[in-house]
This record gives sequence, structure tokens and C-alpha cells, in this order.
Amino acid sequence: MARIAGVNLPTNKRVIIALTYIHGIGRKTAVDIATKLGIDQSRRIQDLSDAEVLQVREAIDADLTVEGDLRRETAMNIKRLMDLACYRGLRHRKGLPVRGQRTHTNARTRKGKAKPIAGKKK
Repeated sequence: MARIAGVNLPTNKRVIIALTYIHGIGRKTAVDIATKLGIDQSRRIQDLSDAEVLQVREAIDADLTVEGDLRRETAMNIKRLMDLACYRGLRHRKGLPVRGQRTHTNARTRKGKAKPIAGKKK
């Protein structure tokens, strides 16, 4: 079981797929890491030697912001917007869509489950 950036990577998956289990690493970044280190993309995590796992760990630590640091940075960015009381910060504070989506219908993911309004019948 390889452990990189505090995440246990599944041993039976390919290197590219397993690296995407780390928050902040997607398919493109995983492919870039593998090609930079010369690791074949079809290899499985269980087939990597300890030295190769160490290389991957060092490459991620050196170049990328992942897991806890990335989550903290994102939370701080949102908190900064809320403290500034700019439009985007107000939308975050109210729990509404931030990027201009309509809210008359369809904003259920951000607004939560629909609440019935008393006395409203047609």
C-alpha cells in the first residue's frame, strides 16, 4: 500500500488512476508526473519499487499543492471573499450560486432541499 500526501493509494489500480485519488491531482497532472519520472502509465501501483514511490512522493511535494494545504488555501480564499463582503463573498455567505447561475429554478445543489411555503396554492 503506497501512501503519498497522506492518502493510501489503491494497489491494484494503474499509476495514473491511483494518483487521482489525491485531492488536487487530476488525470492530466498524473500523466505529467508519470512521464516526467519515466514511469510507464500502464503499470500498477503494486509493481512500483519503493524508490519509484519515493520519487513520485518527492515530485508531488516539490511541485504541487495537494490535500490539506490545498483545501486550507481554498477555504481561506472563500473566507477572504466573505470578509471583503464583495458580491461573490455575499453569495457564498448566503449559500447561493456564485457564478451567475439562475436561482428561480435549478439551484437546488446550493440552496438545499425545497422548503414548502405555507398558504401558497394555485
